[in-house]
Amino acid sequence: MNKTLILAFVAISAVIISACHQQKGKVTTPQITDSLTISTVPDSTIYGVCGESTAMHNLEIISDSGDTLTYEMLDEGTDSAIVRGGLLAGDRMAVIAKKSVEGNVALKVINLTTLLGKWISLDKNFEILEGGIVNSNVKAESNPWTEWKIWNGRLVLNKDTFDIDNLGADSLYLGNNDGIFTYKRSK
Repeated sequence: MNKTLILAFVAISAVIISACHQQKGKVTTPQITDSLTISTVPDSTIYGVCGESTAMHNLEIISDSGDTLTYEMLDEGTDSAIVRGGLLAGDRMAVIAKKSVEGNVALKVINLTTLLGKWISLDKNFEILEGGIVNSNVKAESNPWTEWKIWNGRLVLNKDTFDIDNLGADSLYLGNNDGIFTYKRSK
């Protein structure tokens, strides 16, 4: 009886193990958005100059096409506005917005005038210029950034895509899957 029980147990175990090996689950690969695929998605960013009527909760943009657009900037909730670089009349802005029941709501505002300038870190020394140009000041750099753009609220430097985590008068924090990179403004 003992041999029969052991034989039955071994047979059932063999069936279970073989069933597990034959049933291969479908492996899914996560969707990763990188700068190579970013250009296939249309840019929803609105570009223009910050207007005189901009206040704490209202943003006025004179768009590149000449239209005066007004956006509400909410403090709380899922539609709260993220402002990088401050709001100053006459500065060039990039705005990600949506229409809601209340009207046009600004979700992300990037001050492009504040973004321009020389930025340095331990391994990078570059200058962001108007017209999408980046000058690298490190001669030994193997892959220097040469161009930039804002695409759907993200900063694209050559083929590297970053979220602007912080943009101030003297500091710039860029984040992506590789981490957060900090830069300070150089004179």
